[in-house]
Amino acid sequence: MIPLKKMLQLLFVPTVSTAPAAPTMPIVPAALTALTMLAKLTMLAAGLSIVAAGCGGTAPPDDNRLVISMIAKSTTNPVFLSSRTGAEAAARELSEAHGVDIVIDWRTPPTEDGQVQAQRIAQAVNEGADVVLISCSDAAKVTGAINDAVDRGVPVMTFDSDAPDSKRFAFFGVDDIKTGGLIMGELAKAMDGRGRVAILAGNQNAPNLRKRVEGVLQKAAEYPEISIVGTFYHIETPQDAAAEVVRVNNAYPDIEGWAMVGGWALFTQTLLTDLDPERMKIISVDALPPQLTYIEQGIVPVLWGQPTYLWGYESVRLIVEKIHLKQDVPVINPLELVHVSQENLGEWAAMLQGWGFTDVPERYLQMDKQPASGD
Repeated sequence: MIPLKKMLQLLFVPTVSTAPAAPTMPIVPAALTALTMLAKLTMLAAGLSIVAAGCGGTAPPDDNRLVISMIAKSTTNPVFLSSRTGAEAAARELSEAHGVDIVIDWRTPPTEDGQVQAQRIAQAVNEGADVVLISCSDAAKVTGAINDAVDRGVPVMTFDSDAPDSKRFAFFGVDDIKTGGLIMGELAKAMDGRGRVAILAGNQNAPNLRKRVEGVLQKAAEYPEISIVGTFYHIETPQDAAAEVVRVNNAYPDIEGWAMVGGWALFTQTLLTDLDPERMKIISVDALPPQLTYIEQGIVPVLWGQPTYLWGYESVRLIVEKIHLKQDVPVINPLELVHVSQENLGEWAAMLQGWGFTDVPERYLQMDKQPASGD
């Protein structure tokens, strides 16, 4: 069993960038609050099974190298850069633990394009990848390529956005319908159960986003005094998302709330001056550094944070368990969201820094170091 001291050393400070992460030194934060301990121990408890299995004498594969071709949705979305950082951290740790050279082969396109993803799956297989790990921009466009890869002997795992009708062996991510319900539930609370709501929904072809919209609509139906004015799709860049919010607000001036199934519009500071928190409420998924100002200023009361670092870290762990250790893994592996508000903003900021985000404002990190009121 790994001692607690070793467990605490598994929180890293790698750099989230488009270049391969360099080796980094482990840190132990000054204050391990309930939030940070819970997230880390969830990650580490799963890792214990790998070490235990390794002690059982599992024979290594003939080829002592495991190449994982990682294809996220786009390199312009910071959540996927975070997932890459987690994947590379897991690869370093598990390479050392099992004496196998685990390589993360980053093949993510610059912008969302299911057809390009399908092409990159085929390229990865042709160039000798051992496994493909993908977040699907368009399940219909990548399912055939996933099935072809599996038929050619290359296993495929999905994360964040699934292709459930494909031959992938496992999925790791949130329950998207539940996520939509959480967004709408918090928004209804902020709006006192009445008013007109718009849904910001990103890529119309992304299966995970369609399910989140479904969850929003299901939850909204529980509130007879809430009406949905429409679901609005857009290119998944901060600028396009923010522009869509402004456009819709102008077209429907009586909108009182936004249910955002992705955090794109809040990755830019544009809306800080365009939204009146007294008149309009916003609840969104994701809680990355650029979004935290919206919580601080009260424009967004709650963000549902996805531990996106774990998309990569946990997926690589499952792949190693399945491919290298020859163990069965669950088909569906749920990721729980974190409720982020002004009350735990400092804790969440410290978590983001630990996952490699270098743009976390220092004022939020200082919140985590301040003693509680009355201490």
